[in-house]
Amino acid sequence: MKVTKKKISELKHPDRNVRMHTDKQIAEFQRSVKMFGQIRPIVIDENNIILAGNGLYETLVSLNYTEADCYVVEGLSEKEKKKLMLSDNRIFDLGVDDMSAFDAFIQELGDDLDVPGFDEDLLKSIIADADEVDEMMSSYGLVDEDKKEEISAARETYENQDKAPQTVLQPSNTTDNGSEEERSFIVCPKCGEKIWL
Repeated sequence: MKVTKKKISELKHPDRNVRMHTDKQIAEFQRSVKMFGQIRPIVIDENNIILAGNGLYETLVSLNYTEADCYVVEGLSEKEKKKLMLSDNRIFDLGVDDMSAFDAFIQELGDDLDVPGFDEDLLKSIIADADEVDEMMSSYGLVDEDKKEEISAARETYENQDKAPQTVLQPSNTTDNGSEEERSFIVCPKCGEKIWL
């Protein structure tokens, strides 16, 4: 693969791009480029139209770069170019993180968790001391005495409620001849609400 330098001003967006780049993604891209430089080329055709790397291009423009490393793909039909653009975005999405390797990398980084693409607080929570995690987990699912009593009282209330439909007089429902009409309801055994029939 031959990578060549191209002026940013010569590169062109395609008419349509499959991937939309959010402000957050561009900001993380900027962090990455500032930290490591341009680590992969922008893929373009012989007319300098970007086939892969539009987000990187936007990042380089936003950082006032004047040149970019590019890989020129020649001889593709318009249909093949569209396939390349689709597959470049989709194939990346098919990968799955190896969480044990990820955890090992994070552990090895220690306190230096300035990693483009990741929230530093999230990474810190991942490497929380095992004792902290054990302490948090030991109290998970425990219920204090007041809550136990509240749960028991609610259970007794529901068990004692008559599950059969109850009939009550609803004064607001008056028939044509002026007499009050009776309506029935049942009590929901789960929430205790009246359901009018």
